[in-house]
Amino acid sequence: MSATIRDIKEQTGLSLATISKYLNGGNVLPENKEKIEASIKELHYEVNEIARGLVTSKTRTVGILVHNVSSPFSGQLLHYLSEILRSNKYGMLICDSNNDEEIEEQNVRYLLSKKVDGIIVIPVSEKAAFLDGAVKKNVPVVLLDRALADGTFDCVKIDNRAAVTKAIQVLLDNHHEKIAIIASKREYTGRERYAGFVEALEKSGHKVRKEYVRLGIHSLAWGYENMKELLELKDRPTAVFTDNYEITLGAMMAINESSLKCPDDISVVGVDDQIIFHLINPPLYMVEQPLQEMSNKAVELLLNRIESGSLDTPMDISLGTRIVEGKSVKTL
Repeated sequence: MSATIRDIKEQTGLSLATISKYLNGGNVLPENKEKIEASIKELHYEVNEIARGLVTSKTRTVGILVHNVSSPFSGQLLHYLSEILRSNKYGMLICDSNNDEEIEEQNVRYLLSKKVDGIIVIPVSEKAAFLDGAVKKNVPVVLLDRALADGTFDCVKIDNRAAVTKAIQVLLDNHHEKIAIIASKREYTGRERYAGFVEALEKSGHKVRKEYVRLGIHSLAWGYENMKELLELKDRPTAVFTDNYEITLGAMMAINESSLKCPDDISVVGVDDQIIFHLINPPLYMVEQPLQEMSNKAVELLLNRIESGSLDTPMDISLGTRIVEGKSVKTL
């Protein structure tokens, strides 16, 4: 027979009110918390989440809406989100939008039907209409990594323009002037990184050459095909900035298939420091995003909204990045 809250009462000597308060997420004295947790462990007590939800109107579940769950970047964020949510006694329900705006909107409806207490979103859409259902139900939403063109939500991201400025400065410091970019133009991060690229070159007195600008989609294929084309130019660039993991990986595949070498013939600096870029030859210069800090901030914001019930004055948090040095940049 399963243990009950009365079994915990008998074992700890605490009141039902105190035990119930703790089980429903309330604060109790540290010594009482210790007694209750020890009793739960010994008795193998399992909280009836459905019953608790009826009492508290909370499910202690957060919906995580991911643009593409197969991305290593998304996988790392999900890992950190899971850790911080679990430490706060929250579960998470993950939905993959598969880079499709219609699926993303369907996923929001699904999460709301499951009565999640809040939603963290790495969005596909550029506009906030897909979140109208959450707004109507007063379910708090925090955007992660990507902002939206409209709507008023908390957002945690990096300063993309500053991040690209650091990357381009590495190339400028090594006397590169013919610098190309392969980037996505579909989502917020790609557009911001291209804007940072233009700003960095223009402020340093260098021109942005049209034939060196390759803006398209967030994919390995885009990086591969466009690096091939850049390498075949009569007046090819001496360096290329790649704006995300998939594009960087595709670009390096193209270089490795060519007769050219990195960095002897072409230098590369990318974004999203992943272990694979330290294993390939040469190890790459990369912009490292603070994924754990981003995840912690997103959960902190969301739980504050859930617990306070206030959705006023949204916060926009931009975190810094750092350059991880490699051997993919040649000094000219």
